[in-house]
Amino acid sequence: MNIQPIKTNRISEKQSLENFVDAFLPKLEENTIVVITSKVVSICEGRIVPQHGISKTELVKQEADYIIPNSASKDERIILTYKDHLFIPSAGIDESNSNGNYILYPKNPFTSAQNLCEHLKKKHRLKNIGILITDSHTTPLRKGVTGIALAWWGFSPIASCIGKQDLFGYPLRVTNINVADALAVSAVFNMGESSECTPIALITLAPHVSFDNDIHKIEEICIEPQVDLYYPLLKNLLPKGSNEDL
Repeated sequence: MNIQPIKTNRISEKQSLENFVDAFLPKLEENTIVVITSKVVSICEGRIVPQHGISKTELVKQEADYIIPNSASKDERIILTYKDHLFIPSAGIDESNSNGNYILYPKNPFTSAQNLCEHLKKKHRLKNIGILITDSHTTPLRKGVTGIALAWWGFSPIASCIGKQDLFGYPLRVTNINVADALAVSAVFNMGESSECTPIALITLAPHVSFDNDIHKIEEICIEPQVDLYYPLLKNLLPKGSNEDL
């Protein structure tokens, strides 16, 4: 698998995502996955709020689907939230590399991924192109951040191993490969987390990728909390809008 980070100019105001990407991409090859960080998508969607206009806590209340009370955390500066089928601090609101603004999560990441995919297929006259929108994400009980997929288009996010045999000839019953998140981890690692200014990457020769023309949605790779293996640890979710401990 090859990953090529793409250096760009800084983006600070709303513009067409297609125009921004076109300005920096080389000629694309068939079966390429174009990775783009969610912050660029958010800015292109106009999801920018000046920091002097509202407190971050108020924004979190507006943006989160559910919140967990600060009393459940050792660090009261952190508001743990559930948004768009993810557990993530502060509803994904970002202050880094934002020039005095809050950058909110993309409102319609799958629509943005679809539009960009169709645009690049037409522009480069290709049949198979994938789009992957990523963010940085923490993992419980682990230091540091890795990448995670927020949206994708043009390829299946899951590769099933069900029915295949293991090393001893026994059929696998439940194993699936999370292709979207695996690619996100690899791409974000190469794109960087600070001042690299490489918010785009190109992935080629990736294993387990099946390109398609299907309609995609986040539910393809998500599990509802109530049926998740870790549900016993997730019971403290609060309804959206709760003011408890905030």
